Amino acid sequence: MAKKPVLKHVTKAGISPEMETQIEKVKGKRARAVIDHILKHGHVTTEDLEKMGYAHAPRAARDVRENGIPLKTTRVRGESGKLIAAYEFGDSGQIKDFKLGGRKVFSKPFKAALLEKYGSKCAVCNVSYPEIYLQIDHRVPYEVGGDPGVHLVEDFMLLCATCNRKKSWSCEHCLNWTNKKDPDVCQTCFWANPDAYSHIAMKPIRRAEIAWTNAAEVADFESTKKQAKKLEQPLSEYIKRVLREKK
Repeated sequence: MAKKPVLKHVTKAGISPEMETQIEKVKGKRARAVIDHILKHGHVTTEDLEKMGYAHAPRAARDVRENGIPLKTTRVRGESGKLIAAYEFGDSGQIKDFKLGGRKVFSKPFKAALLEKYGSKCAVCNVSYPEIYLQIDHRVPYEVGGDPGVHLVEDFMLLCATCNRKKSWSCEHCLNWTNKKDPDVCQTCFWANPDAYSHIAMKPIRRAEIAWTNAAEVADFESTKKQAKKLEQPLSEYIKRVLREKK
């Protein structure tokens, strides 16, 4: 029986049998598109992904990693001559078998349980949203801890899209994500437990997400912003100054 086209590409690319086996099990459309392009061309760039209709390249690459396939990020010259990101297969020794099939879909009853426990608000910025705008997120990133066999409410949080993107960027630039992959380190991070943490992405940082959400608070914000501008200070620095002076 003739081999599938993907196997021909695998052979040409010199990919290990372990990687080949893992690749064949990937079914998701976006992850499959990334994989097939790498198999054919050796890598896929952010420009390639945009041409394929995937404007958020890191999300497309994450789809592949969430299927247990290691990718490494490199830099290449794009069509404009500028350096852009490119993804290629990583070390087959880093294949994560427990991630086969990618993330599991969350049920409506599970989201309802999260809403009942935490309310219809973002766990990071504490702003209330209609439930449709809140996303279910692993406290310990999927790429570090995988997906537990049983979904427990305490292992997840509700995030607005903006805070979810902030968390993704911070986590993806954390040494625990890229090297250690220790779930215990994640558990003590702001992005897993905003109310009880000792670091942010392994750095000794503290963070306060503040939103002014009604007319009176907006007036306070505009007044504070005006004072900061008058003193030629960034708003965040001015707020810190006010807090220090009130000690």
